[in-house]
Amino acid sequence: MSNFRFTRPDNFPPVIKNLLLINGLFFLATGFVLADKITLPGDYAVLGLKGVLGLWPIESENFKSFQIFTHMFTHADIGHIFFNMFNLWMFGRILENVWGGKKFLTFYLICGLGSAAAHLAVQYYTGDEHFAIGASGAVMGVMVAFAYLFPNTELMFIFFPVPIKAKWIIIAMIAFDLFGGLGYTGGDGIAHWAHIGGAAVGFALCLYWNKTNKKTFY
Repeated sequence: MSNFRFTRPDNFPPVIKNLLLINGLFFLATGFVLADKITLPGDYAVLGLKGVLGLWPIESENFKSFQIFTHMFTHADIGHIFFNMFNLWMFGRILENVWGGKKFLTFYLICGLGSAAAHLAVQYYTGDEHFAIGASGAVMGVMVAFAYLFPNTELMFIFFPVPIKAKWIIIAMIAFDLFGGLGYTGGDGIAHWAHIGGAAVGFALCLYWNKTNKKTFY
């Protein structure tokens, strides 16, 4: 007799659920709680609590080491957090069900740190003085991992209801960030190199983890 038991994938696995909750709490705090009561020293214009938690250039007097982590949970507005959290849920829940919570959380945080490192390095080179917020870099790593493991899964956008394979979507997104990062879109307010950093780290981790444990691609 077979002991096989079917387990339905969890739509809200623990790590995803807690990441959504933490990001939501940060959003409420930066939008309503003490939002106009915390300022930083220096010559920069600070957007309240977002300025404290956001990632400033490493040579700035406003830079604090904790910002390397806190910027990943801080968002600019409702559209910003919705887009990031929707993509985190959409692709991250699949990865957490495949990898397990501990491995997924490790992956997510490493991608976020890689995103921050890339952003800080480019800022140091270009002399950009703005601070960055958002989970986009870590989420980009999650999307790359999904496209790596499930490259032929077809996805559709509401505004473009034509099925497109995950591998082509992520390639297009990386190309967009490279185009923007090189300055061709000029001042669009997007941290393109943070996205690229998260994507690169996510891809490298997937290659490393699958080096001796090849998985079937779908």
